[in-house]
Amino acid sequence: MGPRRKATKLQPVGGCSRGELALRHNEPKDYINELSHEVLCHIFRYLPMKDIMCMECLSRKLREAVTLYLRVVKVVDLCASRWWEYMPSGFTDSSFLLLLRKMPDLEQLYGLHPRYLERRRVRGYEAFSIPGVLEALQSCPNLLGVETSHLELVEAIWNYMPQVHILGKFRNRNGAFPIPAENKLTIPITAKIQTLHLVGVNVPEIPCVSMLRHLYLKWVRLTKPQPFKDFLCVSLRTFVMRNCAGPTNSLKYVPLVTGLASARNLEQLELVRVPFLGGLIQHVVEDSWRSGGFRNLHTIVFGACKNALEVDLGYLIITAARRLHEVRIQPSLTKDGVFSALKMAELEFPQFETLHLGYVDEFLLQCKMSHSELVKYGLADVIENPGIITDIGMKAVNEVFTNIKYLLIYNCPHLHNPHHWITDQSRWSRLVDLTLVRCHAIKLDSFSQFIELLPSLEFICLDQMFREPPKSVKWPYYCNANMCVCVQGKGKTPLRRCGNVAVAVTVSMDNTKAQDNKTNCEKSCQVTSEQIKADMKAATESSSKGISTGAGENSSRQGAETGIRQGTGSAGVGGRTGMRQRTGTREVGARQRTGTNGGVGSMEPRGAVGDIASRRGILLVGQNERQPGPPGSHYAIGSSLQQGRGVEEGFVPRRPLTRSCTRMSSVPLAPEAGKPRVSIKKKRMADKSTSTSDPVTEDDHVQVLSLKSKNLVGITLTNCGITDLVLKDCPKMMFVHATRCRVLKQLRVECAPIVNRFDYAQCKKLDMEQVLDQILRMPPERNRIIYMRPMHQIDSLALERQLFQGPYPYHIAIVHEFSNPPNIRNKVRIRSWMDTIANISQELIKYEFFPEATRTEEDVKKYPNYPWGRDIYTLEGVVDGAPYSMITDFPWLRTLRTADPNSYARYDFEDDESTTIYAPRRKGQLSADICMETIGEEISERRQSRRGVFQRVVVLFVHHCDTPGEPVDDDYI
Repeated sequence: MGPRRKATKLQPVGGCSRGELALRHNEPKDYINELSHEVLCHIFRYLPMKDIMCMECLSRKLREAVTLYLRVVKVVDLCASRWWEYMPSGFTDSSFLLLLRKMPDLEQLYGLHPRYLERRRVRGYEAFSIPGVLEALQSCPNLLGVETSHLELVEAIWNYMPQVHILGKFRNRNGAFPIPAENKLTIPITAKIQTLHLVGVNVPEIPCVSMLRHLYLKWVRLTKPQPFKDFLCVSLRTFVMRNCAGPTNSLKYVPLVTGLASARNLEQLELVRVPFLGGLIQHVVEDSWRSGGFRNLHTIVFGACKNALEVDLGYLIITAARRLHEVRIQPSLTKDGVFSALKMAELEFPQFETLHLGYVDEFLLQCKMSHSELVKYGLADVIENPGIITDIGMKAVNEVFTNIKYLLIYNCPHLHNPHHWITDQSRWSRLVDLTLVRCHAIKLDSFSQFIELLPSLEFICLDQMFREPPKSVKWPYYCNANMCVCVQGKGKTPLRRCGNVAVAVTVSMDNTKAQDNKTNCEKSCQVTSEQIKADMKAATESSSKGISTGAGENSSRQGAETGIRQGTGSAGVGGRTGMRQRTGTREVGARQRTGTNGGVGSMEPRGAVGDIASRRGILLVGQNERQPGPPGSHYAIGSSLQQGRGVEEGFVPRRPLTRSCTRMSSVPLAPEAGKPRVSIKKKRMADKSTSTSDPVTEDDHVQVLSLKSKNLVGITLTNCGITDLVLKDCPKMMFVHATRCRVLKQLRVECAPIVNRFDYAQCKKLDMEQVLDQILRMPPERNRIIYMRPMHQIDSLALERQLFQGPYPYHIAIVHEFSNPPNIRNKVRIRSWMDTIANISQELIKYEFFPEATRTEEDVKKYPNYPWGRDIYTLEGVVDGAPYSMITDFPWLRTLRTADPNSYARYDFEDDESTTIYAPRRKGQLSADICMETIGEEISERRQSRRGVFQRVVVLFVHHCDTPGEPVDDDYI
């Protein structure tokens, strides 16, 4: 606001014979100062207090208006309705007192949230202190209520100004766990407060507060031995007690439960880690239900209540049946018997919608402290086991709660076949939202059938579901001239030695033993390094006891060698001929077994490397012959066992031979010159071994989640073990979100015409090429945005070639975002304007007879080279210090970005081209019609050159923060 300006006056121009008048060009009129005080005071009602106080120094007229406004104002908000913020800084005791003395009629003061208050005044030091605030509040004779969040200030108000109400919700802002010792609050009986939310506070007791309606206690330490002795809040509507450090004696909670029963209007009851006496609630309900106790409950939550019984929960549910909306049940009470009993009660729950089975509080899930540490800080000693509800109990759930809409199940390992939950009496006909977390035993096929049978289901959320089955493991043989070690199966397998120092070992394996070994091998997952060291130690000890020589040694060595060759069968070089076929990144195929019947070669798991010798550089040695391994092998290659080659007696290496180790041995590391090398093609594995002691693991087990639902809108997958997602028939599906699904590889879209959002974040093995091809081959009925956070480096040029050259009838944009930690500004903003770009093209095609572009296989062949028949360009910039790059063929975008703002421009947003790719609100480009006025010249050029446009667009947003291979923590996913 500037200074007062002079009014323009008409002056006759000297020397003008006709007496013409001219305007003196002075400053424009100051209309604000011409307004009356009453009008200005009315305007001040819509301004924040901070802006009103700033107007005092602008002009005498405004200072008078501000003084008049403060003299009559009754309600003031120091935070401008932003209750989560702090009041303006800079106040001292004197300045705050001066402000409130200007408001003699003040009745309600909101937003008194100081960032810091001194506990007491200091002489000669200007500060903002609790005594100073109290003095200022006492200067307002008509003050009725104050809104604050400061613990010491509210206690001082209760003590020195008991007639003042605490407005709104009191919630302290310095709560934490472990509970800080300095956070203290004593609640008087006379406290005039309706909502009290305490987090991380030391409270002696909860007294009888008649006005209290909502009481939230989280991480509260109750310091008195009997903290509920006088508890009685007859007006209470909400009682929440979570993870509080209270008395450990269950009997001391009797006054709490009886006091809650006396609150006839109680609507919400949440007890988490409250060790009340088992059976107590049952008896209190029996005594109070006729007088209305617990009958108005609409939310019941039991979590980690150590002594809670099924009858406590059941009596509450039965009593509140008429108004009950939501129930969350802790794992120890998540069992068949609860719902069987409710079923026998034959009650109706007309308003019930939400059920959470196996409920565990978020603090216990996210807390990194151990159980003993939680107990040390005063929390109840309780350890939760998984819920034991079965498929039979789930049938009863819907028979009891027939109108259930939202179902969440956490960690119930005894659930197997969801499609068995549906019966003639249990159809789940109104279920809208289904969330399953850590229910590992649920079968994938049964779950797919269950989804198909739910008529109203719209949202699915799966977290830590469908774990990957254990993989079969093949332990390799590793041999050299002095040692032949066979490690397989589980446990400690004796080390078998052969060669000059080996004890005679004969190996004979029949079909039965081979089958047993196969079973053992598949059951085994790993052999620890300690076990292998123990085997090596046993071999060393046995070698020191004595070695047989001569003909007996030769015969025994020959027998051992023959046995091993029979046992390994096709494990030798070139012994296995099966090859896996690769489509995209999927490895599918069958393996031919050509080894001897009953041989170890037949135990090779599906998908494992076809030739172990080629992978490990192992050569099984035959008598008087030698076969070289692949070049570059890091392991010892067996040598001939001819007697003429002297090998140091008793030499048993403790680790695979390396080049440095072979200098002291007559066993060569590489084959001799002149010997032909056997070239063997290595096959790619999902999990590659790094040493002889590592297992060779088969490829990921294929697990396909097939979705068929007529009303399904979206699915969210987190840490799930599926490899394939199939959208079989989902006509209303709109989004697919997948996060940290380690083995998720492929997407198949059969019928999902309107799905428009795909999010794949931190999915390590995702086949981007296949997924993008599936999405872009969908009929162009919607604009689509694809968000990906790959965990490996991608070939950006190959990606551009695939998308821009392919037969995809869309305008395409590829955005590379490099912010770390992730910034979602560009991603969110793109959703706001990509539809506008497409709407312009649709309007032109539909109403202006603009040519529509096509993209058929003939077009692909016609444009084999860059730019593949498209008008491709690049936009680059920096957002919050991180670069981005956008490669696209979007029409109209370049013109719109560089255009000047029009009359519709809005400046109440911080975005512009310096903070995001495109800011249409800053330009005033709010609709397709407005934008078409700006791009008229580009439209004419395209029409003349007969360059058509597509009606739909696709944006691929690639975030590179996870490409080093380590996932970055991100609150947004």
